[in-house]
Amino acid sequence: MPDTAQTPDLAELELAPAEGLSELPPPPPAGLDSAQYRSGGREARRDLRHQVAALEAALGRLFGSAFPRTEIDFVVGSAQGGPRILSVDELERVRDALAARLHDVKGRLYERGYVEQRKRALIEEMLADPAAHKWRIVSNEDIGDPGCRHWHSRPRWGLLGMIMGWWRVKVSSGCPLPAGVAPLPPAAIRR
Repeated sequence: MPDTAQTPDLAELELAPAEGLSELPPPPPAGLDSAQYRSGGREARRDLRHQVAALEAALGRLFGSAFPRTEIDFVVGSAQGGPRILSVDELERVRDALAARLHDVKGRLYERGYVEQRKRALIEEMLADPAAHKWRIVSNEDIGDPGCRHWHSRPRWGLLGMIMGWWRVKVSSGCPLPAGVAPLPPAAIRR
C-alpha cells in the first residue's frame, strides 16, 4: 500500500489564515502565570507549589515587619485531609486562599500603620499645646511600640492648675517594677 503522503492525487487541504493549528490558549491572568497553560499536570503542580511557597514567604516577611503587633493572625492553614499529594485544583485553592490572606493582612497592616501614624502626630500636637488636648491619653500600644509608657495631658498642680489653665503632658516612666519576694516573718527565721 503506498504512503498517503506520497500519493499525488490527494488534494491539499487549504486552511484559512485565521484557522492556524499552532494557536495557543489565551494567556493566564497577570501574576498567576502557571505551567498549566503550557503543559500537563506535573509541571503545573510544581509551578503552583512554587507560587504557594512565594506567597508563604511574603506572609512571613509581613509577620517579621509587623512583629510587636499581635492582633493580626498570620497562621497559614494546611489543606484538609492530612498529608498527601495535592491535585492541581487543590493547589490552586491553597494558592488563591493564600493570595486572599496576604491581601487581607496587607490591608490590616496598612490600616494599623495609618492609625499609629495619626497617634504619633497626636503626641506631637499634645506636646506642643497640652491645653488643647485636655485629659487625652496615648499609650505605647497605640503607636505600635512595646512597653507600658503613656502620654497624658493633665493639669499641673491638680485643681489649682486646672483653674489657672496650667496644662502639661506627663510621660509615664514605663512598666512598673516587679513586686519581688516578701521577706520571711521573724518566726520562720529563728527555726
